[in-house]
Amino acid sequence: MPIVIAMDGPSGSGKSSASKGVARALGLRYLDTGAMYRAMTWWMLREGVPVEDPAAVAARAMDPVLDSGTDPAAPTITVDGADVSGPIRTREVTNAVSAVSSVPAVRTRLVQLQREIIGIGGIVVEGRDIGTVVAPDAQVKVYLTASEEVRARRRAGDLAADPGASVTVTRAEQARRDRIDSTRAASPLTKAADAEEIDSSELGLDEVIEAVLRLVKERE
Repeated sequence: MPIVIAMDGPSGSGKSSASKGVARALGLRYLDTGAMYRAMTWWMLREGVPVEDPAAVAARAMDPVLDSGTDPAAPTITVDGADVSGPIRTREVTNAVSAVSSVPAVRTRLVQLQREIIGIGGIVVEGRDIGTVVAPDAQVKVYLTASEEVRARRRAGDLAADPGASVTVTRAEQARRDRIDSTRAASPLTKAADAEEIDSSELGLDEVIEAVLRLVKERE
């Protein structure tokens, strides 16, 4: 049976880099579900949809055409045929994505798309509800975390081009996002009961990847 590896955790924990590294090491596909929610959020903002209005977001949730590439060496995300890999990483999108992703209609649509992609074959999937909702039968489940300070420094580094994204500001914005993601009614961020927790605060990327690969080997 094709293996499914679920990588969950909060923003800045290192899920993306670790997931892509694991996928490359094992010759698996890779799916960034967060990019799908970011793409939906980018589209809502572009269309002028008030993202803090759940009803307005729900009414447009079926409109954009989303397509996610699964090559871990060069993952892609398009909306209505346009590559949005860069635009979805802006601070504006980052600060709006939790509001959009908390809307049940959005989650229902994207979870269906995610399950269709997962069903094609072996894959590493990263997100916030993979092990609990999207792929509860995944053979390997990891909950990757790190201290708030470390996560804020990493995220601020990702947003280095934005002069307003200091570590202090990023930490505050991150705490708000964590709160929304963890308390939303639809698929909140939580550790699956059978997930292995890895704290990446003091680990290098290679160490995190090796820890996940050990888990995979143990379950063979």
